[in-house]
Amino acid sequence: MVFKHSMTMMDFFRKSEGIWFSQRTVHRFDALDDESGESNLIVKVLEKDDQRVMQICQDHGVNPDLVTGGASFNWQDNLEDREPNPNYAAILVDIPHAQNPRLGKFIRNRGYVEGIPVVSSYQFTDNGVLTIETEYDRNQGQERCWFVNDNFRVRVSTVRMMNGVNLMAYCSERRCVSPDD
Repeated sequence: MVFKHSMTMMDFFRKSEGIWFSQRTVHRFDALDDESGESNLIVKVLEKDDQRVMQICQDHGVNPDLVTGGASFNWQDNLEDREPNPNYAAILVDIPHAQNPRLGKFIRNRGYVEGIPVVSSYQFTDNGVLTIETEYDRNQGQERCWFVNDNFRVRVSTVRMMNGVNLMAYCSERRCVSPDD
C-alpha cells in the first residue's frame, strides 16, 4: 500500500512552525573547513497580509493576490541565549501553482547559498517529500525535506557550481517541545 499525503507549502510551513534542534553534516569538495555542527532552526508562519510578505512581493514585483502566506526561518547556534542574528534569517513567500497546490514557487528575501533575493520552485511527492530547486547567479541548489513524524524531520541538500557538485549536507532535526529543550 502506498501512503498518500497531500501537502501544500502552507501545510508544510505550519507543520514546521516551532524551534528545531538541527544536527548537520556537511561535506565540501573544495575546502577543508568543516561546517558540520548543531544549531537551532526557528520557524514562524506568516499570513499573507503580513507586512514582511507584502514587502517581498513588492520587491519581486509579484501580485500579492497570488500568494498564500509565508514563513520566517532563523538560525542560531545551539545553546545561544541571544536573539538570532538577522544575517542568518530568511523569509519565504508561497506562490502555489493554480491547478496543483503541491507544486509552486516561493520568493525569498535571501537565498541559503547566496545571500540574495531568489525564486525557488518546489514540488511535493505523493508521500510528502518536498523538493526545492533554486537557481542562483553562480550556483544551483537542491534540497529535499520530509517528516519522519511530527517532531522529527530530515533535510538533504546539494549545491552545484558550474564545475560540478560543491557541497552536500544532511540534517536531522528534532522539534524542541519546550523552551528548556
